[in-house]
Amino acid sequence: MTNDATEATTLLTGAAPAPGTPPGPPETEELPHGLGVTLPTVEAAPKAEGTFPYASDLWAEGLLWAAVLRSPHAHARVLSIDTTHAREMPGVRAVVTHEDVPGGPVPGHRAADRPVFASDLVRHHGEALAAVAADHPDTARIAAAAIIVEYEVLEPVTDPEQAFAAEPLHPDGNLIRHIPLRHGDQEATGETVVEGLYRIGRQDPAPIGAEAGLAVPRPDGGVELYIASTDPHGDRDLAAARYGLEPERVKVVVTGVAGATADREDPSFHLPLGLLALRTGHPVKLTATREESFLGHPHRHPSLLRYRHHADAEGRLVKVEAQILLDAGAYADTSSDALAAAVSFACGPYVVPNASIEGWAVRTNNPPSGHVRGEGALQVCAAYEAQMDKLAKKLNLDPAELRLRNVMATGDVLPTGQAVTCPAPVAELLTSVRDFPLPELPMDTPEEDWLLPGGPEGAGEPGAVRRGVGYGIGMVHMLGAEGADEVSTATVKVQGGVATVICAAVETGQGFTTLARQIVQETLGIDEVHVAPVDTDQPPAGPGCRGRHTWVSGGAVERAAKMVRTQLLQPLAHKFGMSTELLQIADGKITSYDGVLSTTVEEAMDGKELWATAQCRPHPTEPLDADGQGDAFVGLAFCAIRAVVDVDIELGSVRVVELAVAQDVGRVLNPGQLAARIEAGVTQGVGAALTENLRTSQGIVRRPDLTGYALPTSLDAPDIRIVKLVEERDVVAPFGAKSVGAAPVVASPAAVASAVRAATGRPVNRLPIRPQAAVVTEPAATPTP
Repeated sequence: MTNDATEATTLLTGAAPAPGTPPGPPETEELPHGLGVTLPTVEAAPKAEGTFPYASDLWAEGLLWAAVLRSPHAHARVLSIDTTHAREMPGVRAVVTHEDVPGGPVPGHRAADRPVFASDLVRHHGEALAAVAADHPDTARIAAAAIIVEYEVLEPVTDPEQAFAAEPLHPDGNLIRHIPLRHGDQEATGETVVEGLYRIGRQDPAPIGAEAGLAVPRPDGGVELYIASTDPHGDRDLAAARYGLEPERVKVVVTGVAGATADREDPSFHLPLGLLALRTGHPVKLTATREESFLGHPHRHPSLLRYRHHADAEGRLVKVEAQILLDAGAYADTSSDALAAAVSFACGPYVVPNASIEGWAVRTNNPPSGHVRGEGALQVCAAYEAQMDKLAKKLNLDPAELRLRNVMATGDVLPTGQAVTCPAPVAELLTSVRDFPLPELPMDTPEEDWLLPGGPEGAGEPGAVRRGVGYGIGMVHMLGAEGADEVSTATVKVQGGVATVICAAVETGQGFTTLARQIVQETLGIDEVHVAPVDTDQPPAGPGCRGRHTWVSGGAVERAAKMVRTQLLQPLAHKFGMSTELLQIADGKITSYDGVLSTTVEEAMDGKELWATAQCRPHPTEPLDADGQGDAFVGLAFCAIRAVVDVDIELGSVRVVELAVAQDVGRVLNPGQLAARIEAGVTQGVGAALTENLRTSQGIVRRPDLTGYALPTSLDAPDIRIVKLVEERDVVAPFGAKSVGAAPVVASPAAVASAVRAATGRPVNRLPIRPQAAVVTEPAATPTP
């Protein structure tokens, strides 16, 4: 293991153990606390034991069960909906359709163009048309199936290229957004030119738990929604508008979030619940089947990308031309944001003096697309890294060396005209993974058969296996973009030696509740810190994505904790005639710089209750202009990955042997959580590279279940080596930390595809990689005379 790898191991575990040495007990019984240590999460034990309460576990007195009727067609005109038979069934309490939706959309909300129920047109397979509440879940499902809908089936628009000329699928038209980006000299050309056409499939977020929720009517005529929301205030505002109620009469209470690598709650699940609760006056619960989950929630945007790279004789980029087409599916959702990221990062973390990028997001009758971790950036990363491989091959250069000649650094300029002011150690990241020792080749013995692509039951032969090494460098933006207001509010209260954090930042698996505890522990020296459950009675904190809560909500918690710290220390400082800056808190004790003052936090509190509320709002951004120019992003994060794969060139099967990761993290706040986030992101990227693609035929989803949709399992997960974490703090971010979950998702599919190219010599221009793309037909040997 190299020095970098040893440093990374030390950073993540606290020590560099000898090879083969099992982890021993901690040296002391004291629990770790504060920033920079691996603090165990409060919910870890109940989640492992199966006692953690998720939305599907909720119960209420007088509970009714809901079921949703969904369209079997991708595109159809709704001629009539007959609910008579369903309403007359014993046990059925209510049936609602579009006629029972009293309100309208929220202008500017991501779901503004999406109705609760289809009315005149069905625009995608699985779109909701009606919902039923009944005494028993089976009764609800039977009643939903008894609703008679008369359709006029229409020809679906499933090719996004055809959407431009097709009849409008929505009153807002088929084109959601067009971004033409122009940077530098548009007439510039290079001595060497490579071109490529790339297709990226439809990845599903595949949450570990399908959508579920509970709606409870309120005495004031409002409703409470208990759902696994990642944006509770946004979901509340949408629900209130659709129900025709004031926002204060709708309350969203966040339940345990069962995995969130995308927008966790979709309107087609939780909006019908509230309508049924308001109609019946009873609590109503819905637990979606896995099929309903696949049909309802948004997926990663399938994409078509055309690229042309120009370079000089030394391999330095001169110009990049690209056309990017995102398939948004039936509704806009977050497609505008995804397109902005795709166009802005279309050239990757490379210095490109001239660029001409065209990007479009269009509506089709395919399943809906929306926010999935690394949206927009993943698609273009797979394309621009393929182009770099082609360029290296044409110039007869090492792929890593070609990249090193072009990588950007702090002070360089994005094609959007925005200067990169944050740390951008791209060269250091790439060098680290390039120089990390390669894994050993497996021995050709029966005991090593499981190392072959396809595993021990595979039909491959060792002689057909080729090893390849490839690279992927990804970049993502943090927080919202193009003028999004990223404010978050937090309150910290201290009483009786116990601190409580109140913040509407949702714990989605990114570790915010643990981070909030660490911040308060370090600032106030209090070990016992509780984070209050999230609901919309609290001030808004925004959606949980793109590292927002680490930056914005963590920043708000830190500011509130520092205000409480000042309240705690001011009386002591006044008493001893010194400023609060001369006092420090550590391990529950308050001491002065000269040692004159020494007391405990509990004694200083003297039974008082202290509290403070603070906000954090990062510096503003601006929308991209007509030429795709503007300071659209608050910050950037980078990741480099080297992939090693074994490919059976006769069968086209691929085994990812190892992924070496180096990442720009700003500052490590919780080593254990950080490592877990990187490993999870890499594994999600491997799924996008090799197996995950929600297949459709004429807009109809084929096999929407976990047997038809191939998620990578523990047997598919490669060895992941975190070889370097660059801790160069971003000075504008609280704590200097950067988001870590999205960047490895973006880089790993490109790295795997690059390695398969190296092993096979095939272009590999589609993700996920199909077996036929990795098959090599070797010419027969020339007979010896």
